[in-house]
Amino acid sequence: MRFTILFGLFFVCNVAFAFQKTVYKTQKNIPYYQQTDSVTAYQKEKNVLNIHYPEGNKDVPVIIWFHGGGLTSGDHTIPEALKETNNVIVSVDYRLSPTVKPETCIDDAVLAIAWVFQHIKDYNGDSDNIFVAGHSAGGYLALMSVMDASRLEALGVDANKIAGLIPFSGHTITHFEIRKQNNIKAEQPIIDRLAPLYYVRKDAPPILLITGDREKELLGRYEENAYFCRMMKVAGNEDIQLLELDGYGHLMAAPAFPLLLEFVKNKSADNK
Repeated sequence: MRFTILFGLFFVCNVAFAFQKTVYKTQKNIPYYQQTDSVTAYQKEKNVLNIHYPEGNKDVPVIIWFHGGGLTSGDHTIPEALKETNNVIVSVDYRLSPTVKPETCIDDAVLAIAWVFQHIKDYNGDSDNIFVAGHSAGGYLALMSVMDASRLEALGVDANKIAGLIPFSGHTITHFEIRKQNNIKAEQPIIDRLAPLYYVRKDAPPILLITGDREKELLGRYEENAYFCRMMKVAGNEDIQLLELDGYGHLMAAPAFPLLLEFVKNKSADNK
């Protein structure tokens, strides 16, 4: 009888432990700007990030998320679809045009990624499994930050250590806000040093491109991603894929999040 009771208690405790819910914690508005005398009030307001992470779990994959908004609006609210997925989620705020030049948005994105590499272990993240993602303007920032490897290199980070790059409906040509400020109409595509397409290369990290339906997307957004995908393969990079979400327009993040999470899961397993 005693053995039966003890065994029963042991079984119940282990089942309870197995089904114990992971506890997640969120820390908000953590500064990632470099502390200098020249830091402005606007930098202190916008160069911050939110981190959502599981307590107790160590070395879990990290997803850096850049919000959309045309480089002129948006905030660093953590997407609900990414919460409590046993990943560390880092949602980045950045300065906006026209208060700053659009290229400054890229500078902020790069600085935030470098900060994550340096500090993410403090939040149970695995620095060998850092993924960079974002929607629309955020997808553009993700692409520019990683494809132009010289930007992260200047901060002591190897861009090719990024585990994966997942832009949602991101520009691969020069962003329309940059073109607008140079009096170039939205229908005129430009590929220059501020275009991810300018930096196609064989040794880039794994990439998953996701867009909405080509007939419902913004001006040529699917086609520019398709061209980027093709030119990456021409350059010798085979670890790139393009997914088109039929029936969805530019606001296609909801069905894309599960694809992002599956990609992170698979690539993280490959890196173990």
